[in-house]
Amino acid sequence: MKSVSKYQQAFLTYMKAQNFEKKPEGLYEPIDYILHLGGKRLRPVLVLMAAEAFGADVKKALPAAMAIETFHNFSLVHDDIMDDAPLRRGKDTVHEKWDVNTGILSGDAMLIQAYQQFETYDAELFKALMQLFSKTAQEVCEGQQYDVDFEERDDVTIAEYLHMIEYKTAVLVAAAMQMGSMIAGANEANQELIYQFGLQLGIAFQLQDDYLDAFGNPENFGKKVGGDIAENKKTYLYLKALELASKDEAQQLRHLYSLQPEDDSAKIENAKQIFEDSGAAKASLDAIEKYTTSAFENLNKLDIASPYKEAFTDFGNWLMNRKH
Repeated sequence: MKSVSKYQQAFLTYMKAQNFEKKPEGLYEPIDYILHLGGKRLRPVLVLMAAEAFGADVKKALPAAMAIETFHNFSLVHDDIMDDAPLRRGKDTVHEKWDVNTGILSGDAMLIQAYQQFETYDAELFKALMQLFSKTAQEVCEGQQYDVDFEERDDVTIAEYLHMIEYKTAVLVAAAMQMGSMIAGANEANQELIYQFGLQLGIAFQLQDDYLDAFGNPENFGKKVGGDIAENKKTYLYLKALELASKDEAQQLRHLYSLQPEDDSAKIENAKQIFEDSGAAKASLDAIEKYTTSAFENLNKLDIASPYKEAFTDFGNWLMNRKH
């Protein structure tokens, strides 16, 4: 069983061997830029880990890992355009460095490249992987639309929010793990268990991401702190604060989320104070722990050797202990 860093290195070596020096440069340079911005490469690592855990050579899983990472970054390029986000991983977003049209077109090309990665597999496996990938891609789009819709709604429930992040974020993590198990020929029961492990871990990851958006260190987090508040996104923090806060605090929070000032620093700080005073910040951390625990319960049921279970446990703990 390799360490996470070894899987990362195997993937990065494969990614660097991909040819992005194509013409027209205006299409491919932004793809090369976003794919090499950095990050932990969590999703491709999960593909490789799952494949090896069920007995496959890591090399066989590299194309699927590249597909997952390419799709993930494609979605980030388009999400950043929709959010008008200035930074991604601490650097200019594609549409800021180039322009919106470039971001749209280069993102489209990335989606095509993601599908092309599966062409290396035999017909039966190709079909199975494509079905899972297409289902997942559709769900990610649905999750993104829910996210957009929620910005205009005042009646979003916590259950709706959790459904949104399941689709927008968690299903891609889950699919990454299932793809690895499929490439290794795992049975359906184990495929479902590892999918559920990834799904629960993905929900926990997104809850933590939302928490760090408000309370993280911008140097470590790589994005503008308070961006979700500035964009009036109904995150778990916001919804839980409305549930737990006093009537006056809840009214103040709703008012803050009706504003879009040019300088949003005061709005962000006031909202964060309500999150803390109401207990929503602590409740968010409790929810992160709950979904992480659920993920590990599914992991323990997997029919894989103990060293691999330990490695997945270590990975989950590493993932959920990012610096604030």
